[in-house]
Amino acid sequence: MVITTNTSDGPDPAGPPGLLTRWVLVRVTGPSMAPTVRHGDRLLARRTGPSDGVRPGDVVLARFPARPELLVVKRIRRAVRGGHWVEGDNRLVADDSRAFGPAVVVGVVVARMWPRPGRLRAARDAPG
Repeated sequence: MVITTNTSDGPDPAGPPGLLTRWVLVRVTGPSMAPTVRHGDRLLARRTGPSDGVRPGDVVLARFPARPELLVVKRIRRAVRGGHWVEGDNRLVADDSRAFGPAVVVGVVVARMWPRPGRLRAARDAPG
């Protein structure tokens, strides 16, 4: 899960909320993406739209239609009907598509800003 104040109702009020600004700084809470992303990390993410290309292996911000109040950082596994199947890198924590079904991607994580600045590891290096 992530904490950010830059959220709003997206372009479709009936759908999950999107991101208000093009760029957002998020603070990670929880262990679901460890070791790639850890509790307390600050990440820079870019808002995405329906026509933006995201692909398996990308680390993204997403919302689940079943839990629209929950904004999560996960890795895309594959495209599915209704959105994307997303999972955390820590397979022991199941607050992802295994529990909530397909997710709607609202942003792509571009970099870690703190405490270890830099890009996240490439998809080919990711577990799973």
